[in-house]
Amino acid sequence: MGFAEILLIAVSMAMDAFAVSLGIGTSRRASTPRPIFRLSFHFGLFQFFMPILGWLAGSSIATLISAFDHWVALALLAFVGGRMIRSGLDSDGAPSQNDPSRGGTLVMLSIATSIDAFAIGLSLAMLHVAILYPSAVIGIVTAGLSLAGLLLGHRLGETFGKRMEVLGGVILIGIGLRVLISHLMG
Repeated sequence: MGFAEILLIAVSMAMDAFAVSLGIGTSRRASTPRPIFRLSFHFGLFQFFMPILGWLAGSSIATLISAFDHWVALALLAFVGGRMIRSGLDSDGAPSQNDPSRGGTLVMLSIATSIDAFAIGLSLAMLHVAILYPSAVIGIVTAGLSLAGLLLGHRLGETFGKRMEVLGGVILIGIGLRVLISHLMG
């Protein structure tokens, strides 16, 4: 597998993390360097490790996980998206103090955006492709696009305020629904 193919896979795997980062950036809850680093680093880290886990699991576990992985992604993204919408609709005018770059929220978002990478790892195992190089590329691309999404989202949030937080929550729920529909239809 050549670099161009790996890069295309990496970019496609990073799109969910980019969209989630864009939504979080609009909420203005991750606007300082520390939370921005934590989010982009963890999204990249999970995207690095999930293909490796999928590759190690091989095809024997694929049927067990494929039965419910899309439901898990939907639940996690809908939960976080719902919290963002609720916060955006609060009338006090202040952004939510919930930090998505810490604790359970960070883990939920990292897992939700990297479940598809697990399936990529399974696929690469079936194709007998070495996993470390593709996983590294996927992780680095995801971290970079997550950083770009956070920064772009922050600029949009400054311009449009709490309306962007509601939009960010809707985007997260929409990503979860897209994951569910693509698995149910495909």
